[in-house]
Amino acid sequence: MSLSSILSADAIDSAIKDCQAPDSFCPKKFFTLCGLTKKSPADVKEVFGILDNDGNGFVEEEELKFFLQRFSPGARVLTDKETKGFLSAADDDSDGRIGADEFQAMVLS
Repeated sequence: MSLSSILSADAIDSAIKDCQAPDSFCPKKFFTLCGLTKKSPADVKEVFGILDNDGNGFVEEEELKFFLQRFSPGARVLTDKETKGFLSAADDDSDGRIGADEFQAMVLS
């Protein structure tokens, strides 16, 4: 399963272009621009599964750095500031990682 089977390629491109400059990534805005906020909870969980690169049920800081590249291979790596901001915004239980429910809550709220 690929992200382009859930989200349109044009929407992904638009979202990636919006945050090309370092420290310009905003998760909520990205989710809106790529169309993820309009998807079903099941689709959001499927996207989470794609982002969970090692398949352990969580997205950790190391995986978040490469978040944009999961959407578009040529995209930039998130800065440390963006990565830590993304993690703290979604990590409701402060365990240092994002679970599927935390990701879904962030995307759909």
